[in-house]
Amino acid sequence: MRVLILHGWGGSDYPHWQAILSAKIACSYGTVSFPLIQHPHFPHLNRWKREILNHIESFKPNIVVCHSLANSVWFHLLLDNKAPYLDKLYIVAPPSMNTKHDMLSSFFPIKVPKSLNAKEAIVVVSDNDPWIDLTEADYLAKSWGVPLKILKEAGHINIESGYGQWNWIENEILKGEKCHCC
Repeated sequence: MRVLILHGWGGSDYPHWQAILSAKIACSYGTVSFPLIQHPHFPHLNRWKREILNHIESFKPNIVVCHSLANSVWFHLLLDNKAPYLDKLYIVAPPSMNTKHDMLSSFFPIKVPKSLNAKEAIVVVSDNDPWIDLTEADYLAKSWGVPLKILKEAGHINIESGYGQWNWIENEILKGEKCHCC
């Protein structure tokens, strides 16, 4: 298991669930990469694609966990035929494919990739995420033929909405392995 965790706009510093997940994987003797993509507060698509491709090439993940804007980059990599084939892909809190925000204009709009290049994938959203509505999330999951997990009142599934430690994702990745140090 080689898990690549990719953060969204602004990063996912501790106590965000991605930082905790990374620590849990490492302390369970798993192999994890949780790189800081530059510049997290001032993202640009080409720079993020280049950095993520470098991480993919050197780390060779078989599981990828994307949060927020990282999903958008992953979709661009898929459309460019540069995303590797994975055992599992977690698409957590993807923003709308037509997001309109000046700081993120290089990322949007995005076409829906035809394939996710993964044996298994899941889309996880909240019923009150300000960045995507359930109709679009449902459309994406159905387009790819993957499950859609809807969390109740979880906002953007980040620390601001109470998602520090997130047992579901830890259990999904670790499959019952116990963390020995935290």
